[in-house]
Amino acid sequence: MTAPRQRVRIPADVERDDRLLGNLTARQLAILAVSGVVLWGFYTATRHVLPPIAFGAVAAPVGALSVMVALGRFEGVSADRALLAAWRHRRAPRRLVPAPDGVPNIPNFVGVEAGDLPAALRLPVDGVADDGIIDLGPDGLALVCRAAAVTFSLRTPVEQEALVAAFARWLNAMADPVEIVVRAETVDMGAFIAALLESAPRLPHPGLERAAREHAGFLRSLGTDRDLLRRQVLVVLRQPSAEGAAGRLHRWAAEATASLAGAGVSLTTLDGQAATACLAGAVDPFAPVGRGFDAGGVVIGRSTVGYGLVASVAS
Repeated sequence: MTAPRQRVRIPADVERDDRLLGNLTARQLAILAVSGVVLWGFYTATRHVLPPIAFGAVAAPVGALSVMVALGRFEGVSADRALLAAWRHRRAPRRLVPAPDGVPNIPNFVGVEAGDLPAALRLPVDGVADDGIIDLGPDGLALVCRAAAVTFSLRTPVEQEALVAAFARWLNAMADPVEIVVRAETVDMGAFIAALLESAPRLPHPGLERAAREHAGFLRSLGTDRDLLRRQVLVVLRQPSAEGAAGRLHRWAAEATASLAGAGVSLTTLDGQAATACLAGAVDPFAPVGRGFDAGGVVIGRSTVGYGLVASVAS
């Protein structure tokens, strides 16, 4: 007689901290324990001097602050990590400049304090080759591919199952880690609107010219009413630094292109110029992109609804 099958629930958040006591993590227990020991030491040292009411007036805010730091959360981040990040941000230099050899010292007669000097900008990228291979120094090599999103919600259930199965086959065939990045950046429609108005008088019919001018006006009003964003889905392949690593990355990209084609996703390997532009956009995400509608992404509004199979799975 076979034993009945039992369901085992696998948590979705695999990076969740382990709970040691109740629902408390080791870090939360350490914060509460340290604050408790400090308050107990303060009580034992001053119990013959301070009345209990005075000690309670001093200990209550400290205890409440400790509980808030240990148990509180700020925008999905624990309060202690948020405070640590704020402290590091406060101490970090405000101006960074590309200086591989370090920022030179300024003579004393200039009158600039040492804290006002810019700091060297340390980027993890050592260089980008013409074929798109990104040199990460000791972290290896990387190759960025751009994926075209799939209108998954408009497919029939049978087609959706086929797309998911093809995407699952690609995931199961991977032997090395792959990063799927879904990012959005602002789009400047000025260049596209100017090109549309310039080409409108050369259209073969007055009705087409009128429609082109009306469409340009609609795009201009659309840009003033809301923030236009361009969605990008990037697939980043990584390899450690070794002989033939660049060739393996290109072969891996070709295999991924063929595999994802079965899922309806077209993958394009970025060359050196496109990879450099992609990295520059990641460093300055608020810089507007002036190419308008192009193959590099889908122009969307403020709402970030999932547009593709890769985007929905990655998120």
